Amino acid sequence: MNSSSELCFILFIHGFQKESGLIVLKNGHTLESGSPFLKRFFFTFILKRLNHSIMKKSRCIAQCNCNAGRREFLKKSGIFTAGSLAVNSLFVPDFKLYAEEKGVMMPVIQGYGKASGYQPKIKAAFVRRKGEYGMRWPGAVYDGEAAMKNYTEKLNQASGEIGFVLDLRDAPIYNHEEADGWLQEAFEQKPDGLLVMVHDRQEHAWPTAQKAAESGIPTVIFSPLGTSFTTNTEKIADRSGCVIYSTDDFNQVLYGLKMLKAGACMKRTRCVVIKGNERMETLLTSDTGITLQYVPADTFINIYNSTQVNDEVIQLADDYIKQARVMKLATRMDVINGIKSYLVAGKILENEKADAISMDCLGALGDIDVSLPCISWSRMNDDGIPAACEADHGAIAAQIIVQYLFDRPGFQQDPVADTSDDTLIGAHCSCPTRLNGFSNPPEPFDLIHHHGNRDAVPRTIWKPGQRITLLDFLPAEDRSQLLFSTGTVVDNLNVPPSGGCVVSVKYKMDGGQEVLSFPGFHQLFFYGDYKRELKNFCQLFNYEAKIV
Repeated sequence: MNSSSELCFILFIHGFQKESGLIVLKNGHTLESGSPFLKRFFFTFILKRLNHSIMKKSRCIAQCNCNAGRREFLKKSGIFTAGSLAVNSLFVPDFKLYAEEKGVMMPVIQGYGKASGYQPKIKAAFVRRKGEYGMRWPGAVYDGEAAMKNYTEKLNQASGEIGFVLDLRDAPIYNHEEADGWLQEAFEQKPDGLLVMVHDRQEHAWPTAQKAAESGIPTVIFSPLGTSFTTNTEKIADRSGCVIYSTDDFNQVLYGLKMLKAGACMKRTRCVVIKGNERMETLLTSDTGITLQYVPADTFINIYNSTQVNDEVIQLADDYIKQARVMKLATRMDVINGIKSYLVAGKILENEKADAISMDCLGALGDIDVSLPCISWSRMNDDGIPAACEADHGAIAAQIIVQYLFDRPGFQQDPVADTSDDTLIGAHCSCPTRLNGFSNPPEPFDLIHHHGNRDAVPRTIWKPGQRITLLDFLPAEDRSQLLFSTGTVVDNLNVPPSGGCVVSVKYKMDGGQEVLSFPGFHQLFFYGDYKRELKNFCQLFNYEAKIV
């Protein structure tokens, strides 16, 4: 453990002191700082903090100012790795009780690639003229100094909560020359994004915004009400590479910053794809920047066969069974084998230094006695690790986008039309449970066989009436397309008596789309109505947006 992580731990457990390698508890007892018990103790409380979502003012779960996010903190602290989870005893009585009460899934597998924990560099500046506003908009009624102070505080807070490095210019950009100098710095420094906060409607303000929009660097432009007419915004409103938020609602700016981070992390994402017989590396597409590392299918099989089913794997399986509503058809051994596959996937993720994972599951495992990764992918998506079925490139990209933008997993599914009520049914055999978000309680689930009448899969129960978004990513050499729509959950179908995959969610689309000809395949369903946000993301990063 490095010194900064030790400091986090000390701040994290209030009332503890560190003296010469010992941790002094409030009752005067001491523990060696590297003792296994202490690591288990810290791990238990860390997960409590993570799942209670206390990271409001600082990303660090210790609430210090080190700005380490969930993945960075766990990685830097050295408490565990995916490869060691199956052999280190983590099941202290406190945690078992907490897990049963709160639905915490153990262990939590982390990402190991460049995207996991990456903090993008965002260069920001206010733009206005010197002196009083006077009669010219935003006018003397607008307190520009107070607004700058307020938004600066919000930006500094956002840098910790979202996780980015903020480079905010000390003084506003007061003229054309300063604007050109600031943009020249940007070209030299190569930040991941620009934030231009236009606090004036006059003189150099909107020309500066236009220059930033044309810079080739992803740009978010914030114009509080009173600092623009539509005559100012119309020239660049639809320009690819920038998004304008003309509003007093700073939440839109926060989403813009979230988009800048998502785009930067996406370009650094490494996804391991378990398929075929050869090892090779390639790009998913040039506009995503996602790296695909193919590894032979027998990589999974060999690690699976060499992984022992010890007491802790069994304990994991039993805890998982307890959290299910019911278990039918599937057996305890099916669940044990599913948990074993989960740990194997985590080990491969660690070995390949990857942030995401996919697999030609049916091709690699369909004809042999190795558990398909249905539980694995459900659990990893709940952990915030994008996991896509069937080595589908579009689903890989879509899952990454959804998780990076909206902090929740998506459900990759096969679309089925129901002409009796013009609904679309999303059917598949692996579905995450933390549909409300990584920091929120999971939805209830059953454990059941998949449609091949083997293995154990979680059948997550979706909330009827819940607004959801459907996203399909269609990779292309020149410009990839995002196809999306919104609608409402109608029902969860029972399989059997119906055929097909056991997670079958019925969804009523907004508008009059013909269900029999709905385009695409393996689209993601995910909670929330995010059509406008996805359109903004497409514009900022030059994807083609198609709204169904």
